Amino acid sequence: MPDLDDTDRRLLALLQDDAARSNQDLAAAAHVSPATCLRRVKRLVDEGYITRRVALLAPDKLGPQLTAVVEVTLDRQGAEHLLAFQQRAVADAGVQQCYRVSAGPDFVLIVGVADMAAYNLLVERLFTQDANVRNVKSFFSVERAKFSTAIPV
Repeated sequence: MPDLDDTDRRLLALLQDDAARSNQDLAAAAHVSPATCLRRVKRLVDEGYITRRVALLAPDKLGPQLTAVVEVTLDRQGAEHLLAFQQRAVADAGVQQCYRVSAGPDFVLIVGVADMAAYNLLVERLFTQDANVRNVKSFFSVERAKFSTAIPV
């Protein structure tokens, strides 16, 4: 990572673990003064290293949720067709993650919906109504063994 020193990396790792900690607590954990901490975090935000600060929710507390890993292959892979499907997928609230991949399907989606009925509605919106979707292969999660948003710094 260009222009990042050990303190920047420490701050990023600490914020990935808990972005809700106060500047005082973050500074103490990073072994810097609160003023230095505040200045560096602002710079990391301004330079785009930190793009958002969010709350990670406990899915088991929010009721049933069906998670699926979905492979999507398009019939036509021209740039405009890939972009059109990608835009529709990322705009759908049921799509939590969208990856354009190579060697295999065109896209891999991580989908989170309330139940199978909600999944079927997503299928209608994204796959069935799109004449360019050739193949969809869904894998339904039976257990979440690991979930992390952390990027090694």
